[in-house]
Amino acid sequence: MNALAPTVILRDATEADMAQVQRIYAHHVLHGLASFEEEPPALDEMLSRRAKVLEHGLPYIVAADETGRVLGYAYATPYRPRRAYRFTVEDSVYVADGEAGRGIGRRLLSVVIERCTLAGFRQMVAIIGDGEHNAGSIGVHRACGFHLVGTLGDVGFKHDGWRDTVLMQRSLGDGAETKPAA
Repeated sequence: MNALAPTVILRDATEADMAQVQRIYAHHVLHGLASFEEEPPALDEMLSRRAKVLEHGLPYIVAADETGRVLGYAYATPYRPRRAYRFTVEDSVYVADGEAGRGIGRRLLSVVIERCTLAGFRQMVAIIGDGEHNAGSIGVHRACGFHLVGTLGDVGFKHDGWRDTVLMQRSLGDGAETKPAA
């Protein structure tokens, strides 16, 4: 793995970043298997999604170079809406085309993990589309302390083929060792 250039800055995403975030995600939707969306969402939808993340008090982070070009982004969302899941979050990490292998995804995910831990969450889940073609994402999650929970076979149909979903998980803070604060 190449060393991450010192000019890469990790920071909270702003509304002004979202056009670049939308382009990164659109590339993954159209050409990759990390997301099972088949049509890239418009900028307005991406702005709405970011707003929902922030409403939950969860992190939405970008990695940018010294010119402000967004190289990747990551965020956390509630895992499920039911109250019993309130201490569990799901992460998402996307790196711009051509920027993989520089440690950007790992650094982004590390910040999301840290912020969610500080916020009192106890578990983080990763739902990775098509494990066969997303070894990089699996590796990033392993490097950040996730373990394989299982694979749901052939649950998505995209790019003219059946795709699986890899489930990974890691504890945050005390995990399940103690009860959460009331």
